Amino acid sequence: MRLMPQPRDLARWFGATLAAIVTTVGLALTGAKAPTAGMVFLLVVVWTATQAGIIISLYSAVLCALSFDYFFLPPIHTLTLAGPQEWVSMVTFAASSLLAGRVAERARRQARQAEQRREDVERLYTLGQEMMLYEEAAGLIRDLPRLIQRIFALESAVLYVNDHDQFHASDLEMTELFKAEMRALATGHGTANSLPEGIDAHVLLLGLRPVGALAWQPRRLSREVATAVCAQVAIAIARAIAIEANTRLEALRESERLRVALIDSLTHELRTPLTSIRVAATTLMESEGLDEATRLDLASVVDEEASRLDLLIGEAVEMAEIDSKVVQVNLTPQSIRGLLERAIEESQEMLAPHQVVIDATEPRFPARFDFNLLRRVLRHLLENASRYCPHHSRIILRGRVVEGKLEFSVEDNGPGIDPADLPMIFEKFYRGKKAGTRGKGSGMGLAIARAIVRAHGGDIEVSSSLGKGAIFRFWVPSNEGAAERADNALPAAD
Repeated sequence: MRLMPQPRDLARWFGATLAAIVTTVGLALTGAKAPTAGMVFLLVVVWTATQAGIIISLYSAVLCALSFDYFFLPPIHTLTLAGPQEWVSMVTFAASSLLAGRVAERARRQARQAEQRREDVERLYTLGQEMMLYEEAAGLIRDLPRLIQRIFALESAVLYVNDHDQFHASDLEMTELFKAEMRALATGHGTANSLPEGIDAHVLLLGLRPVGALAWQPRRLSREVATAVCAQVAIAIARAIAIEANTRLEALRESERLRVALIDSLTHELRTPLTSIRVAATTLMESEGLDEATRLDLASVVDEEASRLDLLIGEAVEMAEIDSKVVQVNLTPQSIRGLLERAIEESQEMLAPHQVVIDATEPRFPARFDFNLLRRVLRHLLENASRYCPHHSRIILRGRVVEGKLEFSVEDNGPGIDPADLPMIFEKFYRGKKAGTRGKGSGMGLAIARAIVRAHGGDIEVSSSLGKGAIFRFWVPSNEGAAERADNALPAAD
């Protein structure tokens, strides 16, 4: 309760007093008769009721009645009434003032309620509009307390979602007891009365099923507005849960579809070398009269296809390790040039017909990265370049630290990549239009490279022009600052 009058209230009392005084002086100066004075005083009372409320209008009615009696009803300049006619006039004025004041106050209250309803509808509309702007359901649930607090000018708001068992609060410190009470309210085992005083809490129902609880302070929203807000929030929660369930279902379907596609593709890729091996082996065992050159050719086919089969199985195992997330990133200080040289050494057999150039810039402090993971990435990129480039072409391998990133690139001057293939080139088992005429890749090398780079916290991209070669560029965090801090932390040598 307010113990001290507010400046606005004092102004209203002063205005009612001043209005009665000014009206009395004006009527006295103009020599108004009693009936005219009574009507004017009645207008003052009605106007006061419409502007300041019933209490101040009664005060104004008393002032106007005293002025009416003292200045306009016989005997003049006394507070007594001369006869029945004067009594009838005074009683009529008092009753009219009371009735007019109550009617004006009711109209004022209804106008105020209508204005409040209009503001509430606008706020509910704003809440609905801002909720529709969210494309991510999870983000909407997280930001709902902040939206409600801002739109309805509340001090704080908190939302609890049953399915997630999560609280989302806006400027409200939550104790464990408060959380327990909110959970009980949301599950139908508690009441809002158990929460701290001044907090307005409601269970969120979707039909008859509770989906959560919503609370705010202070308790300034009307019952109708609170019900509408809770209904909107309950619908938003149900929508978010439905979207999450649908997303999981779609992910499962996509995973199953991809699994079937991978098995089909891998089966096809494995059957091709197996068929060649079987045909060559059968010919060697059953055919008689084969000359030595033919036998060597068939043996070469067996050896080549067996190597291809080994490559396919190795890459399939490597991809399975990445998909199952068993690959761990081990960051250690390493040399960039040492990494490039090791990658070339492991791919020496395929790179033999090409000219390989190393362009490495070592940072001031050794960069921290997983040597084995990045070596596998570079090996896939180098073998991919050697497979599709003509003999004696040049392959440039670069490595450097740029703006906190460890950046590598493999550049060749081969035939380039068809623009139609670029969006899909890192997908599993995807082989471009020229793959049938350029080597026998598995279609997994670039997918493995991208997966390893992203597991490392980086990304990979490709740029190419037909007839001018291609550049595969990838980056990972260099963690150079971590290496510097580690070096500075080491004790000085004696």
